[in-house]
Amino acid sequence: MRPIAELPADEARGLSGLLFDLDDTLLDHGRLGEAAYSALFRLRESGLSLVAVTGRPAGWGALLARQWPIDGCVTENGAVSLFREGDVLRRLDAVDEQERRRRRVRIAEIVATLQERIPELSPADDVDARVSDFTFDIGERKKLRAELVDQAAELAAELGARTTRSSVHLHVTLDGADKASGTLAFLHHLNGVDRTIARLCHAFIGDSQNDEACFSAFRTTIGVQNLSGRPTVPPRFVTSAPYGAGFAEAARTIVERRAR
Repeated sequence: MRPIAELPADEARGLSGLLFDLDDTLLDHGRLGEAAYSALFRLRESGLSLVAVTGRPAGWGALLARQWPIDGCVTENGAVSLFREGDVLRRLDAVDEQERRRRRVRIAEIVATLQERIPELSPADDVDARVSDFTFDIGERKKLRAELVDQAAELAAELGARTTRSSVHLHVTLDGADKASGTLAFLHHLNGVDRTIARLCHAFIGDSQNDEACFSAFRTTIGVQNLSGRPTVPPRFVTSAPYGAGFAEAARTIVERRAR
């Protein structure tokens, strides 16, 4: 990984958008700082479209899409996207409501088995705002031992579910999307952007294991200094500062390079 200061100016000028993770990337342990939030406005002023790409629930995405200076929010690790169309909030979900209801019943059964076998598992505090998955807290308010997280993921797979792990959550789902596929589908729906072109003209910044798909999919990829896990394809650039300060550092570099 190269320092973000080495981002070429022509690469920054070739970008049309920035995709960014929330937890431990834009947010500092769940809180939004002034420098990171201000950076969104500077990025927007430089001509970039902005899309949040997160494991957080669709309920969060609905609020952020309404209030933040962004074009939309890809939530639940790619399964559900929210965006404004004029003054109307739209939701993009490849699964119809009847199938969603069926999947929610099955996920509830799987979750009950997981909690019976591994009593240490605790739900995250945002599960009520979710559409496509169930999420356990493994590092946000309760730190769960790594071997128990591995055990839960293995058992979920045996029961027919997929799991995705972030720095704070273990997600259990029956959906097949990941952050990259969900984001590319959203960009195509929103602007008709060809998926191959989207990979070249959008940068992604993240921090954890569930960002691996985006680190692999996009050309310009950035990790904040607190990057965790061991992604198969690491980001090309890394900031010197962690969390929201790292996001602000990356944003400042991109804006400065685009202005040259």
